[in-house]
Amino acid sequence: MNRILVLGATGDQGHPLLTRLIAAGLTPVAALRNPNALAGTEFAHVETVAADIYDEASMIAAAKGMDAIAAHLPFVFDRDLAQKMGANIAAAGKANGVKRIVFHTSCHIAEEDIGSPAMDGRRAIIAAIAESGCEWAIIESRVFMDNMIRSWNKPGIVNKGIFAYPAKPDLKISWICLDDVAAFMVEALTNADLPSGRYKVGGPEALVGDEVAAILSKVSGKNIVFKSLTPDDFASAMSLLVTGSAEVKPASIYDGMAQFYRWYNAQPVSPLIVAPEEMAKHFKHKPASLAEWAARQDWNDPRDPALPTRLAGMAG
Repeated sequence: MNRILVLGATGDQGHPLLTRLIAAGLTPVAALRNPNALAGTEFAHVETVAADIYDEASMIAAAKGMDAIAAHLPFVFDRDLAQKMGANIAAAGKANGVKRIVFHTSCHIAEEDIGSPAMDGRRAIIAAIAESGCEWAIIESRVFMDNMIRSWNKPGIVNKGIFAYPAKPDLKISWICLDDVAAFMVEALTNADLPSGRYKVGGPEALVGDEVAAILSKVSGKNIVFKSLTPDDFASAMSLLVTGSAEVKPASIYDGMAQFYRWYNAQPVSPLIVAPEEMAKHFKHKPASLAEWAARQDWNDPRDPALPTRLAGMAG
């Protein structure tokens, strides 16, 4: 396993994957619609290839000579469109005889459709990859610790001492950082003995919001409290921050966020918990605790540390 076609290389989740692949001695090849998307970033040296996830021929051409495919994919609110992404990845893998396809879902995936186009679309992608004829691994992460240091969350923590999130007060979450997600993906790519299948990954602790706030308080030396937002209020605030309007339009990313967290909060048992012993059956990597991850962050600077690289990629 050497040359890895990386889908979603320019985003928050793609950056740590590129770093981990390089550290493992592998050669990431970033599949890009915009060939200059990495030019202004720390990953300008990474090899690129032109590709359009929605075009089968483009994907087949991009995967030529690749040993594996590693994918972070955008959320779409049309199941047929999601299925098309999955089918094109599968076609690219099959046509080129790639050894393995690893897909990171970026969220919990239910065992049946729940009426959310975004999550149900993920299920369609998984089904297409599983039918590709290639070995495959689906990395199903819980919720990202990195959400706490994004521009829509970190200023509130640093400046106001408020960790606001659309989780009900007793919703337990096995928070995981993106670097650990990348580590699990690399292990899935390189462990020839890992059977094809779906793998839930998360951090070593399942925490409610007040516990998260207590850990952040201890690490940062600040008094931080948890504020439980309704999913609809969260979506409205996100829309206002990004678009300037608090209106949440149907089939928007903000509507999708609200759908996810309404469903998570409504379950009798949190679906966002992962048992560390289950992960240890399949992976050697040990994910960081929230305290370990938080200790690596700057809780005096309200800025999102990933924003410059993200914007540089967009400008390219």
